[in-house]
Order: sequence, then C-alpha cells, then structure tokens
Amino acid sequence: MATGLKIDDILDRRTRLILLILATLACAALLPLGAIGALFSPLVFDERGNLLNPLAWLGFVLMIGFWIVCIVGPFAAWIAWRRGRERLAWAAVSAPALWALATVTVLQFVPG
Repeated sequence: MATGLKIDDILDRRTRLILLILATLACAALLPLGAIGALFSPLVFDERGNLLNPLAWLGFVLMIGFWIVCIVGPFAAWIAWRRGRERLAWAAVSAPALWALATVTVLQFVPG
C-alpha cells in the first residue's frame, strides 16, 4: 500500500511537470502576439483626446508589459519549480493569461 501511494505521487508530479511544459509552450506561442502588440501599442493614442485618457495609458502599459510577462513568467515558473515551490510556479506561469485578460478588458474602453 505504501509503495502504491509513492508511485501515485511520482506519476502525479510527472503529470504536473508535463502540464507545466505545455503551459510554457503556450506562453512561447503568445510571444509573437505580445511582440506585435508592443510594436503597435502607440496606436492607442491615435484617437483625439486619448493622450489625456488614463485608460489609454493603462492599455499602453499593459500592451507593452504583456510581451515582458510572456518572457519572464515561464522563466520564473521554472525557477520556482526547481526550488520546490509549485504554487508559485503555477502562479507565475498563469500570469501571461491573466495579463492578457486585463489588457483585453482595458482596451475595450479605450475609444478609437
């Protein structure tokens, strides 16, 4: 019985490792989208009056930051994983998805 529980724990950790690899690949797939968003982020200010709009500035910062978070998030996740802090690793690898959600939400309210 005790050996069965240890094997289940090893398989469970292996499954979590595979899921972390898949999440890292998803972040890598979002990198080109983040780079294009950072490249076109100044277009937020094309509409008249957006230079004084705080939501436009927030959208600008979120668009530039998304690319950075897509790079740093998985890197920090793997560091936390190697140190045995799995919850922190999953929080770090989920940061790009949450950042993208915040960006899309803010950009809906920017006129233009």
